[in-house]
Amino acid sequence: MADWVLHVDMDQFIAAVEVLRRPELAGLPVIVGGRGDPTERAVVSTASYEARAYGIGSGMPLKIAARKAPENAVFLPVDQETYAVASGEVMAALRSLPDVVLEVIGWDECFLGVTTEDPERIATAAQAAVLAATELHCSVGIGDNKVRAKIATEFGKPRGIFRLTAENWFEVMGDKPTRDLWGVGSKVQKRLAAHGITTVRELADADEQALVAEFGPRMGVWYHGLGSGLGPSVVDDTPWVARSHSRETTYQQNLTTTAQVTAAVRELAVQAFDDCAAEGRPVVRAHLKVRYAPFETKTLGRKLSAPTTDPEEFLAAALALAKTLDTEREVRLLGVRAEMTMPDEGDTAERTPVRGRI
Repeated sequence: MADWVLHVDMDQFIAAVEVLRRPELAGLPVIVGGRGDPTERAVVSTASYEARAYGIGSGMPLKIAARKAPENAVFLPVDQETYAVASGEVMAALRSLPDVVLEVIGWDECFLGVTTEDPERIATAAQAAVLAATELHCSVGIGDNKVRAKIATEFGKPRGIFRLTAENWFEVMGDKPTRDLWGVGSKVQKRLAAHGITTVRELADADEQALVAEFGPRMGVWYHGLGSGLGPSVVDDTPWVARSHSRETTYQQNLTTTAQVTAAVRELAVQAFDDCAAEGRPVVRAHLKVRYAPFETKTLGRKLSAPTTDPEEFLAAALALAKTLDTEREVRLLGVRAEMTMPDEGDTAERTPVRGRI
């Protein structure tokens, strides 16, 4: 018997949920985002496969999506409560499988830890359980660790199963661009390319110390190992606890004055802090996200002098960050995030947040 990690990822989850409750949308380009009005400022939350064929994807401004979309495209508003219910049903179906450990990593994806000689059988059972419970489809990546399982899922989409292990890692991934690795974004890709590293194999063969010099002792070692598909293999079913709470708004009209920005930051900060207060956990850090017109985004942070449950202290930190913004530039988006102590951290809490990012 061998230990395996399975990554279960729902296929076009949000769009699929919408089609499930509106069967007449099946086969149409469905785009979900904002309030469903493509003339407003908002971004695509998800797009059906039919919409993706036109180059429409998550994070794209709705106005651009509307220009790319065909005449029969359907734009829908985000309905988080409905998606949360569907997510709960998916996870419950997977938890019902015998002898699996489930670790939720998003409302449409999770890891399963299993011990078996036939991981494909478990993957097939997972797909069947989800389909029977929700009428939704999923893809499953099989790996000998989380990194390979997560990446494997992309080769299985849609509705498929793919195995990626140390044995076939370089055969499958060696010539792929570094951007195809889990956790490598466009900025990291460019920094790697500046060192002549453009493919996964080149990353694996790179000088680790050069990567440490570029990215630091922790991330440099991590990226080097990522080139070989290295990563954690333990699936942890400990219930996830939020690191932070955030509130964010894209404004239909740019904020053009300091007074407008200050008022907006104040409102968002109060909302974010109230979310933390509802959990009864102290706040240790304030973060401010700004998107200047036309589309340049920056994020700022400030550690509080001590963990606090005083809303005025957090508000003061958020407003202090707001004072550092460029007053000559118009603002199209603001977000405030309140980072909290974790239940097991007491009063020492300065780690990089994994979830709850603005």
